[in-house]
Amino acid sequence: MKIGIIREGKVPPDTRVPLDPQQCALLRSEYGLDVVVQSSPIRIFKDEEYAAVGVPIVEYIGDCDLLLGVKEVPIDDLIPGKTYSFFSHTHKEQVYNRPLLKAMLDRHIHLIDYEVLTDKFGRRVIAFGYFAGVVGAHNGFWTYGQRTGEFSLPRMRDLYNYAEAKEVYAKLELPPIKIALTGTGRVSTGAAQVLEDMGIRQVSPVDFINQSYDEPVYVQLVSRDYLRHKDGLPFDKLHFYQHPEQYVSAFDPFAEVADLMLNGIYWDNRAPAFFSQEQMGEERFNIKVIADITCDIAPVSSIPSTLRASTIAEPVFGYDSKTGTEVAPYEEGVIDMMTIDNLPSELPRDASTAFGKMYIEQVLPHMLAPNSAMIERASIARHGRLGPQFGYLMDFVNG
Repeated sequence: MKIGIIREGKVPPDTRVPLDPQQCALLRSEYGLDVVVQSSPIRIFKDEEYAAVGVPIVEYIGDCDLLLGVKEVPIDDLIPGKTYSFFSHTHKEQVYNRPLLKAMLDRHIHLIDYEVLTDKFGRRVIAFGYFAGVVGAHNGFWTYGQRTGEFSLPRMRDLYNYAEAKEVYAKLELPPIKIALTGTGRVSTGAAQVLEDMGIRQVSPVDFINQSYDEPVYVQLVSRDYLRHKDGLPFDKLHFYQHPEQYVSAFDPFAEVADLMLNGIYWDNRAPAFFSQEQMGEERFNIKVIADITCDIAPVSSIPSTLRASTIAEPVFGYDSKTGTEVAPYEEGVIDMMTIDNLPSELPRDASTAFGKMYIEQVLPHMLAPNSAMIERASIARHGRLGPQFGYLMDFVNG
């Protein structure tokens, strides 16, 4: 098998890589795989770093059997008939990527999407989510500091790695704010790590709502904390996963006391939003900054004020809940939104190395096997057709 690490072409650019130089060298020496890297001026690991460990730098990748990237490949760069792995952001019917999915079908491309690589129990085996949570939480605090002037943080993108960020946190003095963190998966685990490294104490949901503190505190909320069955039946986690449309939000008590919200859930389109635009405009709604790490775009989203994805260059926009429109951030009566959708790109070295380790351990053995149920489950497109798990996308493809 010949593997090519492709040059990222999406704008704005992403500096992450699926395999770092040492990992590429390992695949060549220990696995006997022919691994090459397409020359790129933007990736965090420079061409010279790959070349220094014996990995060839090339321009032409049309002779590779498998092409690995990170973000969506521009349509003009797609090579017909090839096998690709990247995050296509198509399986949830993301409208902005419908042309990309259609192009892959038209060009008979085999797409193995990282986001839907799962084990036999349906659990994802590879993701950048942990580092999205780390950077998202950091950016949430950075935004709050910019808004209030009560403390300051450097941007994560300006730090070499997370170890340097921890040195900053050790000297950080925060005001007595309340932080609501949602979710328990990879994203929220990364966010919780930042809160712990900042020395912020975790409290129970009941105490978070009812108690006052002279120090910063956070609560980590699971679905049973902020959801209720429509008919008043007891909350059942399995039933919620199967029938999320039968539940309503009970997030109000947390929105009335939280200052900063870090949203790290995986959201099902059928599930209720945390709150409505009308609720955000009420006097009792206290949240001033929302770091929506999940970044599902409104109106199909858990946060109605996530009007768009922000960028690393311009990470924050303001939301006017009275009009439901974007405005300048940091103004009185405005809720500040941090909605970057490629957060791990601010911590690209750590994120890339961790991702590559997961790929080698969890995915590569299945790629090398003659038949793999995991690869079949993750094949969104193949031979000009949708994969067996993704037939529901046909109407979406056809518009």
